[in-house]
Amino acid sequence: MSRPADEPPSPADLSGAFHVAAVRQDGETVRYFGDPLVPPDAVVDELGPLFSRRGFDLRLERQSATGTTDGGHDLVSAPPQPYALVAEPTTTGPDGVPWLNVGLLLVTIASSLYVGASSWYYIPVLEQPLRIFEAWPFVAAMLGVLGIHELGHYAAARYYGVDVTLPYFIPFPSLLGTLGAVINIRGQIPDRRALFDIGVAGPLAGLVATVVVTVVGLTLEPITVPQSVLDGGAQYAFRFHDPLLMQGLQGFVDVMGWGVEYGPNESVHPVVFAGWAGMFFTFLNLLPVGQLDGGHIVRAIVGQRQETIAAAVPGALFALAGFLYLTRDAPPIGFGVWSLWAFWGLFATGLAYAGPARPTVDEPLDRRRILLGIATFALGVACFTPVPFEIVAA
Repeated sequence: MSRPADEPPSPADLSGAFHVAAVRQDGETVRYFGDPLVPPDAVVDELGPLFSRRGFDLRLERQSATGTTDGGHDLVSAPPQPYALVAEPTTTGPDGVPWLNVGLLLVTIASSLYVGASSWYYIPVLEQPLRIFEAWPFVAAMLGVLGIHELGHYAAARYYGVDVTLPYFIPFPSLLGTLGAVINIRGQIPDRRALFDIGVAGPLAGLVATVVVTVVGLTLEPITVPQSVLDGGAQYAFRFHDPLLMQGLQGFVDVMGWGVEYGPNESVHPVVFAGWAGMFFTFLNLLPVGQLDGGHIVRAIVGQRQETIAAAVPGALFALAGFLYLTRDAPPIGFGVWSLWAFWGLFATGLAYAGPARPTVDEPLDRRRILLGIATFALGVACFTPVPFEIVAA
């Protein structure tokens, strides 16, 4: 729902950035038809704070429309105009609570508890439903990594005054309990420096959380696989492969003497898997395409040449999928891991077609940030493994 908005700005309030030829109001939505007086990409950036203070979200649409005398402003009819500024009441909830964000978070916690308890703690949830809460360490680790990643973006965006939403968590009652989290950047990004900082803040914050979660998980006592599960006659199982960063952290824990011993029917603590998932999500987010984090970073570093780099990403993913299809045995059931990279090849094609974020001021980035960007991609490579998981005979 929308919080009560104040009176929308008058055409005179917009005169420094947008020439208003006509205004139309449909319910609580106000449309200002006219022409930008600044570069179109900069209109929302300049006028957004004005509308935000009065309780409106703002976007710029390119369209043709006939102006009308509406919305309380005395304007005569105007010929079709190429642009429309669209102002809608900010969507939150009573007292400004973002109920959609809160609701999705609660549902994601529930789905992660269920998946964690049943799949990783081997708890018979249907028979002992209250034991579902024993999976809270897995849930806290998984959603903590994802949340800190998105809050890194959020903090950087707010630092630069860019309008941005709180994270939206995506529930999914299988394997992880979630498909991740996203934020929606609604404001215009002022320059390449802001674009870079917003893009890089998420992966770096998320990687710090991932490292902490992984190290803690590797020091926790292993989970005993119940005999009922071992005798259950399962024909197939998932086998997960560790990226270089996971292997390095395992070596670090062993050198420090913090590691634990594993018995024949024991597996790593589920918190370790939350760290593994954090690395996997980090690599995917750093693909240099579209409006993924990697796309933001590369766009900030190389400018419009990012589109050339992005165009090569789907081809690389399809090539990896083809290589795995030809060189690995078919799984005993379902699709091979090649299908994962084929899917991401298709997804990356759509992202590349949609294009990257475009800052208002497109000036070169400083050397210090370029080096940080290169280091961030190196960390992303350390989170990569060509076969992250596979289905094998049990």
